[in-house]
Amino acid sequence: MIIRQITIIGTGLIGGSLARAIRVKGFHGRIVGCDEAPILARARKYKVIDAGDTSPHEAILGSQVVVLATPVGSIIDLVKQIGGSLQSQTLLTDVGSTKYEIMKAAAGVMGKKAPQHFLGTHPMAGREQGGLANVDPKLFRDAAWFVTPFENQNIEEGICAEWLGWIEAIGARIARIDPEQHDRLCAWISHVPQMISTALAAALVEEFGDELPLLEAGGRALREMTRISASPYSMWRDIALTNKKNLGDALLQIEQKIAHIRENLSTLQLKEEFERAHHLKKVPSSE
Repeated sequence: MIIRQITIIGTGLIGGSLARAIRVKGFHGRIVGCDEAPILARARKYKVIDAGDTSPHEAILGSQVVVLATPVGSIIDLVKQIGGSLQSQTLLTDVGSTKYEIMKAAAGVMGKKAPQHFLGTHPMAGREQGGLANVDPKLFRDAAWFVTPFENQNIEEGICAEWLGWIEAIGARIARIDPEQHDRLCAWISHVPQMISTALAAALVEEFGDELPLLEAGGRALREMTRISASPYSMWRDIALTNKKNLGDALLQIEQKIAHIRENLSTLQLKEEFERAHHLKKVPSSE
């Protein structure tokens, strides 16, 4: 099958960047957006999409691939809304930051046909500032793009393979992983860093107020540690709700580690923690 039309529901940073990226890499088909009317008008003005519709049921008509690029809670709702009315050759996929609950919803709506019609994915790319103004066709370059297939789902043939070919074409690195493993891993490598950044920034505001130029005084380390604290609650609320157990467990371990460091500020155990931290594997610089 040749993908001739793609619908992207949610034309913000991720959805808009995906549309621009595949266009830059040579997709000559039609890209349809689905969002609120003012957002669709801007997306067409910026040439992110070719057409748009505020109704998901209308926007997906004629598309071989439908991408859900909204917050996780909305993705689950959309799977339930349109998952049972897809055309026979249509692939529904998503870019949600948690996977188990999304996959569960797809299986519940589609039943045995879920492996034919749904592919769970999650690009490890984004910025603290979203929206069309920040759309970037290079956003996914060298980023991991997790794929969480159903058991026995063949992603190496048919529409799944063709779509993943476009994902590789835009520069992402596909990594296959079980949905539950994905959520546990991402709790540590993505969700915990966000919560730590949020906690640090909130504590600084409580301690010093919001008038002092703390970022300028703190330098690069503080700026890097608090950069993602500007991320919107509306997105992270859904992530926390759908990955509460994994995130809670990880945060508890971090709390215990911080308490251990606090209790050993004047002992050699602090040195041991520094040495242990130095074993975190880093990718060698290409420069």
